[in-house]
Amino acid sequence: MLAIDLSGKVAVVTGVSSGIGKGIAKMLAKAGCAIAGCGLRDASSTSVISFYQEVEEEGQKAIYVSCDVTKTEDLERFVKEVISSFGKIDILISNAGINVFKGAENCSLEDWEVNHNLNLKSHWYLSKLCKPYLDESDVGVIEIMASNHAYTSIPGCFPYNVTKTALTGLVRSMAIEWGPKIRVVGLAPGFIQTEGADKWFNSFDDPKAERERTEKRHPVNKLGSVEEVGAQCAFLASPYSAFITGTTILMDGGRGAIMQDD
Repeated sequence: MLAIDLSGKVAVVTGVSSGIGKGIAKMLAKAGCAIAGCGLRDASSTSVISFYQEVEEEGQKAIYVSCDVTKTEDLERFVKEVISSFGKIDILISNAGINVFKGAENCSLEDWEVNHNLNLKSHWYLSKLCKPYLDESDVGVIEIMASNHAYTSIPGCFPYNVTKTALTGLVRSMAIEWGPKIRVVGLAPGFIQTEGADKWFNSFDDPKAERERTEKRHPVNKLGSVEEVGAQCAFLASPYSAFITGTTILMDGGRGAIMQDD
Protein backbone atom coordinates (compact mmCIF):
# COMPACT_ATOMS: atom_id res chain seq x y z
CA MET A 1 0.00 0.00 0.00
CA LEU A 2 1.39 3.39 -1.00
CA ALA A 3 1.42 5.94 1.80
CA ILE A 4 1.40 9.72 1.53
CA ASP A 5 4.48 10.93 3.39
CA LEU A 6 4.85 14.66 3.98
CA SER A 7 7.21 14.28 6.92
CA GLY A 8 9.23 17.39 7.75
CA LYS A 9 6.98 19.68 5.73
CA VAL A 10 5.26 22.79 7.08
CA ALA A 11 1.72 23.45 5.89
CA VAL A 12 -0.11 26.75 6.26
CA VAL A 13 -3.86 26.19 6.51
CA THR A 14 -6.45 28.95 6.89
CA GLY A 15 -9.75 28.48 8.68
CA VAL A 16 -8.58 25.60 10.89
CA SER A 17 -10.87 26.31 13.84
CA SER A 18 -13.85 24.54 12.26
CA GLY A 19 -15.25 22.69 9.28
CA ILE A 20 -13.18 21.82 6.23
CA GLY A 21 -10.08 23.66 7.48
CA LYS A 22 -9.98 21.60 10.63
CA GLY A 23 -10.31 18.39 8.61
CA ILE A 24 -7.49 19.47 6.31
CA ALA A 25 -5.20 20.20 9.26
CA LYS A 26 -5.96 16.79 10.75
CA MET A 27 -5.22 14.84 7.57
CA LEU A 28 -2.07 16.80 6.70
CA ALA A 29 -0.78 16.16 10.22
CA LYS A 30 -1.55 12.47 9.74
CA ALA A 31 0.64 12.60 6.62
CA GLY A 32 3.50 14.11 8.66
CA CYS A 33 3.09 17.88 8.33
CA ALA A 34 3.58 20.49 10.99
CA ILE A 35 0.56 22.82 10.81
CA ALA A 36 0.46 26.61 10.96
CA GLY A 37 -3.20 27.46 11.22
CA CYS A 38 -5.29 30.58 11.50
CA GLY A 39 -8.91 31.49 12.02
CA LEU A 40 -11.19 34.16 13.38
CA ARG A 41 -11.75 32.47 16.75
CA ASP A 42 -9.74 33.28 19.83
CA ALA A 43 -6.86 30.94 20.58
CA SER A 44 -8.49 29.97 23.89
CA SER A 45 -11.72 28.75 22.29
CA THR A 46 -12.66 25.09 22.54
CA SER A 47 -12.54 24.66 18.77
CA VAL A 48 -8.94 25.92 18.59
CA ILE A 49 -7.93 23.74 21.53
CA SER A 50 -9.43 20.81 19.61
CA PHE A 51 -7.36 21.79 16.54
CA TYR A 52 -4.18 21.63 18.62
CA GLN A 53 -5.16 18.29 20.11
CA GLU A 54 -5.89 16.66 16.76
CA VAL A 55 -2.56 17.78 15.26
CA GLU A 56 -0.56 16.84 18.33
CA GLU A 57 -2.23 13.42 18.51
CA GLU A 58 -0.53 12.73 15.18
CA GLY A 59 2.82 13.66 16.72
CA GLN A 60 3.09 16.96 14.86
CA LYS A 61 3.70 20.54 15.96
CA ALA A 62 1.07 23.24 15.54
CA ILE A 63 0.68 26.96 15.94
CA TYR A 64 -2.52 28.98 15.71
CA VAL A 65 -2.87 32.69 14.96
CA SER A 66 -6.12 34.58 15.34
CA CYS A 67 -6.40 36.29 11.98
CA ASP A 68 -8.94 37.97 9.70
CA VAL A 69 -7.83 36.95 6.21
CA THR A 70 -9.65 39.93 4.65
CA LYS A 71 -7.13 42.24 6.36
CA THR A 72 -3.77 42.42 4.59
CA GLU A 73 -1.99 43.39 7.79
CA ASP A 74 -3.35 40.28 9.54
CA LEU A 75 -2.11 38.04 6.72
CA GLU A 76 1.31 39.70 6.83
CA ARG A 77 1.49 39.16 10.59
CA PHE A 78 0.38 35.54 10.19
CA VAL A 79 3.10 34.71 7.66
CA LYS A 80 5.73 36.40 9.83
CA GLU A 81 4.65 34.28 12.80
CA VAL A 82 4.80 31.11 10.68
CA ILE A 83 8.37 31.86 9.63
CA SER A 84 9.32 32.83 13.18
CA SER A 85 7.99 29.49 14.46
CA PHE A 86 9.01 27.10 11.68
CA GLY A 87 11.49 28.93 9.47
CA LYS A 88 9.86 27.79 6.23
CA ILE A 89 6.64 27.11 4.31
CA ASP A 90 6.25 24.10 2.03
CA ILE A 91 2.51 23.90 1.49
CA LEU A 92 -0.26 26.50 1.51
CA ILE A 93 -3.89 25.45 1.76
CA SER A 94 -5.89 28.66 1.34
CA ASN A 95 -9.24 27.49 2.61
CA ALA A 96 -10.99 30.22 4.62
CA GLY A 97 -14.27 31.48 3.21
CA ILE A 98 -18.01 31.72 3.83
CA ASN A 99 -21.19 31.49 1.79
CA VAL A 100 -22.37 34.91 0.65
CA PHE A 101 -25.73 34.07 -0.94
CA LYS A 102 -27.64 37.24 -1.83
CA GLY A 103 -28.84 36.95 -5.41
CA ALA A 104 -27.80 39.30 -8.19
CA GLU A 105 -30.61 41.81 -7.59
CA ASN A 106 -30.50 41.88 -3.81
CA CYS A 107 -26.71 41.93 -3.49
CA SER A 108 -25.52 45.25 -2.09
CA LEU A 109 -22.16 46.85 -2.82
CA GLU A 110 -21.13 45.97 0.73
CA ASP A 111 -22.11 42.31 0.18
CA TRP A 112 -20.06 42.29 -3.03
CA GLU A 113 -16.98 43.75 -1.36
CA VAL A 114 -17.18 41.42 1.66
CA ASN A 115 -17.46 38.45 -0.68
CA HIS A 116 -14.64 39.66 -2.95
CA ASN A 117 -12.25 40.35 -0.09
CA LEU A 118 -12.83 37.02 1.65
CA ASN A 119 -13.50 34.59 -1.16
CA LEU A 120 -11.07 35.91 -3.79
CA LYS A 121 -8.63 38.65 -2.75
CA SER A 122 -7.43 36.87 0.41
CA HIS A 123 -6.43 33.77 -1.55
CA TRP A 124 -4.30 35.79 -3.95
CA TYR A 125 -2.67 37.96 -1.31
CA LEU A 126 -1.79 35.10 1.04
CA SER A 127 -0.35 33.13 -1.88
CA LYS A 128 1.75 36.15 -2.83
CA LEU A 129 3.07 36.46 0.73
CA CYS A 130 3.97 32.77 0.88
CA LYS A 131 5.56 32.61 -2.58
CA PRO A 132 9.16 33.50 -1.58
CA TYR A 133 9.20 30.67 0.95
CA LEU A 134 7.45 28.19 -1.34
CA ASP A 135 10.08 28.95 -4.00
CA GLU A 136 12.71 27.65 -1.57
CA SER A 137 10.85 24.42 -0.83
CA ASP A 138 11.38 21.14 -2.64
CA VAL A 139 7.58 20.74 -2.60
CA GLY A 140 6.17 24.22 -3.22
CA VAL A 141 2.43 23.59 -3.41
CA ILE A 142 -0.49 25.99 -3.20
CA GLU A 143 -4.02 24.64 -2.96
CA ILE A 144 -6.94 27.04 -3.33
CA MET A 145 -10.33 26.02 -1.95
CA ALA A 146 -12.95 26.75 -4.58
CA SER A 147 -16.43 25.16 -4.70
CA ASN A 148 -18.72 23.18 -6.95
CA HIS A 149 -20.45 26.56 -7.44
CA ALA A 150 -17.49 27.39 -9.70
CA TYR A 151 -18.99 25.02 -12.28
CA THR A 152 -22.74 24.88 -11.70
CA SER A 153 -24.93 26.83 -9.34
CA ILE A 154 -28.52 27.53 -8.32
CA PRO A 155 -30.56 30.74 -8.04
CA GLY A 156 -29.66 33.02 -5.14
CA CYS A 157 -26.00 32.02 -4.75
CA PHE A 158 -24.61 35.24 -6.23
CA PRO A 159 -22.01 36.71 -5.55
CA TYR A 160 -20.38 33.66 -3.91
CA ASN A 161 -20.49 31.66 -7.14
CA VAL A 162 -18.81 34.53 -9.00
CA THR A 163 -15.70 34.54 -6.82
CA LYS A 164 -15.51 30.76 -6.72
CA THR A 165 -15.52 30.77 -10.52
CA ALA A 166 -12.83 33.47 -10.50
CA LEU A 167 -10.63 31.28 -8.31
CA THR A 168 -10.25 28.81 -11.19
CA GLY A 169 -8.62 31.63 -13.17
CA LEU A 170 -6.43 32.53 -10.23
CA VAL A 171 -5.22 28.93 -10.04
CA ARG A 172 -4.39 28.88 -13.76
CA SER A 173 -2.53 32.20 -13.68
CA MET A 174 -0.41 31.41 -10.64
CA ALA A 175 0.41 27.93 -11.95
CA ILE A 176 1.59 29.36 -15.27
CA GLU A 177 3.58 32.21 -13.76
CA TRP A 178 4.99 30.51 -10.66
CA GLY A 179 5.89 27.10 -12.02
CA PRO A 180 7.92 24.97 -12.08
CA LYS A 181 9.01 25.68 -8.49
CA ILE A 182 5.43 25.96 -7.27
CA ARG A 183 2.46 23.83 -8.26
CA VAL A 184 -0.95 25.49 -7.88
CA VAL A 185 -4.10 23.39 -7.70
CA GLY A 186 -7.72 24.25 -6.95
CA LEU A 187 -10.12 21.95 -5.13
CA ALA A 188 -13.86 22.41 -5.53
CA PRO A 189 -15.81 20.53 -2.85
CA GLY A 190 -19.53 20.00 -3.07
CA PHE A 191 -21.87 19.41 -0.13
CA ILE A 192 -19.64 18.61 2.84
CA GLN A 193 -20.88 17.67 6.32
CA THR A 194 -19.99 20.65 8.54
CA GLU A 195 -21.59 22.78 11.23
CA GLY A 196 -22.85 25.00 8.43
CA ALA A 197 -24.55 22.04 6.77
CA ASP A 198 -26.28 21.17 10.04
CA LYS A 199 -27.48 24.76 10.36
CA TRP A 200 -28.89 24.65 6.84
CA PHE A 201 -30.73 21.36 7.39
CA ASN A 202 -32.12 22.65 10.68
CA SER A 203 -33.72 25.57 8.85
CA PHE A 204 -36.27 23.13 7.38
CA ASP A 205 -39.41 21.91 9.13
CA ASP A 206 -38.14 18.35 8.82
CA PRO A 207 -34.30 18.44 8.88
CA LYS A 208 -33.96 14.65 8.67
CA ALA A 209 -36.13 14.41 5.56
CA GLU A 210 -34.26 17.27 3.87
CA ARG A 211 -30.93 15.62 4.65
CA GLU A 212 -32.12 12.35 3.11
CA ARG A 213 -33.35 14.16 -0.01
CA THR A 214 -30.01 15.93 -0.34
CA GLU A 215 -28.00 12.74 0.08
CA LYS A 216 -30.07 10.98 -2.59
CA ARG A 217 -29.22 13.75 -5.06
CA HIS A 218 -25.65 12.45 -5.00
CA PRO A 219 -24.74 9.26 -6.89
CA VAL A 220 -22.65 8.20 -3.87
CA ASN A 221 -25.79 8.65 -1.71
CA LYS A 222 -24.02 10.63 1.00
CA LEU A 223 -22.43 13.97 1.83
CA GLY A 224 -18.68 14.41 1.82
CA SER A 225 -16.66 14.56 5.02
CA VAL A 226 -14.04 17.09 6.05
CA GLU A 227 -11.55 14.24 6.39
CA GLU A 228 -12.15 13.24 2.76
CA VAL A 229 -11.40 16.81 1.66
CA GLY A 230 -8.31 16.78 3.88
CA ALA A 231 -7.11 13.48 2.41
CA GLN A 232 -7.46 14.90 -1.10
CA CYS A 233 -5.44 17.95 -0.03
CA ALA A 234 -2.69 15.65 1.31
CA PHE A 235 -2.64 13.72 -1.96
CA LEU A 236 -2.43 16.91 -4.04
CA ALA A 237 0.45 18.13 -1.88
CA SER A 238 2.37 14.88 -2.32
CA PRO A 239 4.81 13.71 -5.02
CA TYR A 240 2.03 11.45 -6.35
CA SER A 241 0.45 14.63 -7.76
CA ALA A 242 3.63 16.05 -9.30
CA PHE A 243 1.99 16.31 -12.75
CA ILE A 244 -1.11 18.15 -11.48
CA THR A 245 -1.07 21.96 -11.64
CA GLY A 246 -3.14 24.78 -13.10
CA THR A 247 -6.46 22.98 -12.72
CA THR A 248 -9.33 22.88 -10.24
CA ILE A 249 -10.56 19.43 -9.26
CA LEU A 250 -14.28 18.94 -8.68
CA MET A 251 -15.03 16.84 -5.59
CA ASP A 252 -18.80 16.68 -5.34
CA GLY A 253 -19.87 13.05 -5.00
CA GLY A 254 -21.07 13.06 -8.59
CA ARG A 255 -23.65 15.79 -7.97
CA GLY A 256 -22.56 17.76 -11.02
CA ALA A 257 -23.07 14.75 -13.28
CA ILE A 258 -26.86 14.96 -12.85
CA MET A 259 -28.67 17.19 -15.36
CA GLN A 260 -31.52 18.10 -13.00
CA ASP A 261 -33.11 17.11 -9.71
CA ASP A 262 -35.92 14.57 -9.59
